[in-house]
Amino acid sequence: MANSWQGGPYSGGPTYQGTIPPAGSGWAGPPVLVAHGSLSRRFMAYLLDIVFIFGFSCLLWLAISFLGVITFGVGWALYAILPASGILYSAITVGGPRQSTLGMRMLGLRAVRATTGGPIDWITAAVHALLFYVALSTFLLWLLDIGIGVLRADRRMGHDLVIDLAVVRDA
Repeated sequence: MANSWQGGPYSGGPTYQGTIPPAGSGWAGPPVLVAHGSLSRRFMAYLLDIVFIFGFSCLLWLAISFLGVITFGVGWALYAILPASGILYSAITVGGPRQSTLGMRMLGLRAVRATTGGPIDWITAAVHALLFYVALSTFLLWLLDIGIGVLRADRRMGHDLVIDLAVVRDA
């Protein structure tokens, strides 16, 4: 299948059966497939990720505490990054080779570029998480974010649209 897109390097991902035009032809990439049920899967993945982020934060806290003792208190300045542990978690996991958080993996989801279906770098994953947490912190933005996801056929939420990301089923 040299001429068809297979959803990145992972088997079982979304497929696009059309032929891929040559590079530089102005083609934007395969369309994002409709992913019905992905909002409920994303919500459950987020609930699982809350547990993983708590564990990650505890490990980070212990590491900073140990580093602070070794450096006679200088390392304790790293406590300032502790509130951003959720963003760090997303940047490491979604920006990594599997393109998904641990909760997303458990529910068969992964994040891809909406226009190309390609992988996401860690900076884009961190900005995506930051936009999500900003929307989550304000009720009206959160409601608007979810409303966009419910109304769109591809189930992409507002913060997905801003960053050109799509969450698709991996299996």
